[in-house]
Amino acid sequence: MIQAADIREWRTHDVVDAKGHRIGVLEAVYVDTATDEPAVVTVRTGLPTRRRLVFAPVHDALLGPGYVKIAYARSLVRKAPSIGTDDILPAEQEQAIFEHYGMTYQPGANGERKLARR
Repeated sequence: MIQAADIREWRTHDVVDAKGHRIGVLEAVYVDTATDEPAVVTVRTGLPTRRRLVFAPVHDALLGPGYVKIAYARSLVRKAPSIGTDDILPAEQEQAIFEHYGMTYQPGANGERKLARR
């Protein structure tokens, strides 16, 4: 498990899948609002004229020299929900991220957001 204190070091690292295939560059980290632990990251993908940020979970991620290795295949990550490079994650899109990866989505007791950008 990667510690939350390391979050600032992750930006601009390559994100690779379990087989070592490059997916893109880590742009931002979103933490679980209940635990303040890293939950998902945004990965900058696409051509220079058509960049977007896709979401990928980081449970079981490994931090290496210059890369973050996640447990999901590049093809699955590239089809994940995405936002524009200057956009923010709308609260109503959070559930779609969890569903894409087959994970359970549980918002806060009063409907609070599950994810917060750090």
